[in-house]
Amino acid sequence: MDSITQAALGAAIGGAVLGRRLGRKAILIGALMGTLPDLDVALDYGDAIANVTEHRGFSHSLFVLTGLATLLALLSSRFAPARDISFIHWWWFFTLTLITHPLLDALTTYGTQLFWPLETSPVAWPIVFIIDPLYTLPLLIGLIVGIASKQVQKYATAALTVSSVYLLLAAGAKLNIEHRLATVLAEMGLEEAPLLVQPTPFNTVLWRATVVNEDHYYEGLISVFDGKRQPRLEPLYRNIALEESALAGPLGQRLMWFTGPFLRYDTINIEGHETLIATDLRLGYPGFHPFSFTLAALQDDTWIPVDVSEQIETARGLQLNMLSRLAARAAGDAMALCASDFISPEWRADPLQYHC
Repeated sequence: MDSITQAALGAAIGGAVLGRRLGRKAILIGALMGTLPDLDVALDYGDAIANVTEHRGFSHSLFVLTGLATLLALLSSRFAPARDISFIHWWWFFTLTLITHPLLDALTTYGTQLFWPLETSPVAWPIVFIIDPLYTLPLLIGLIVGIASKQVQKYATAALTVSSVYLLLAAGAKLNIEHRLATVLAEMGLEEAPLLVQPTPFNTVLWRATVVNEDHYYEGLISVFDGKRQPRLEPLYRNIALEESALAGPLGQRLMWFTGPFLRYDTINIEGHETLIATDLRLGYPGFHPFSFTLAALQDDTWIPVDVSEQIETARGLQLNMLSRLAARAAGDAMALCASDFISPEWRADPLQYHC
């Protein structure tokens, strides 16, 4: 999630746990703890793929953060001016303000390496977009009212309750969308295919479904206001013939570990050299995917893995009317927005058979 949301969440938890004893200081310290894990963005690993895949790594590990919380609790119980606060209260304060950061990140598309240093894939069950005002505003309002009224604990707790209910509603919406998709996927013979269902920007009403099946991937938008309308999935190409060459090197393997099968492959010319790139299909929307990486260069008709990957700017800027079209699609207008509206014709597998 964005830094403002993480700071607000940490501040609200701090206020709820120690607001009665520390007052506004609990909010300030909580906000600092809530943003601390994201300081890893300042680290440069020297490679575009490493920079993306190492983020939300060690600094978001439940093991590391719990250890740090324990150390801070020991120091605070010994040296903090507030002598009436026990070690266990300090421990809950620091542990909750720190670990809720990666737990919230795990509810977004890219997920989090919660169990670093174990070599497990990032944990992700996306139910909120990386920026969601309806989640963040209750936290901010509760903090402002709590500070103004000097009832920090009361209003911080209320803010956490409201924001948590919103997450529960988002989880229910996702389960509903997945249930509605199950029949469609069964009819298409894709019930075992990798499926990603995630909210579209700034809301939990309109959801994007992406299904991968060998050389094809399917895109669809489903709104909770679609009524009984059956979801439609548009088939697009992944260019899987390039996959073996793209994933031959360690950088390709690292990217695959991070994204799973949600990759599309393409070749572009960079300064006169034919270059193989992979695009992460999870973030963005067809025609607006922001993360594409170089993986191999063509030498004597052979793809040679690159030693250092670069991020390639391939996504177009959002059109001015994109948000209004998203809003119209969320309201139930099935023709307001389609995947085939923005992607190049050569990527469309069967534009005549499928249309939203």
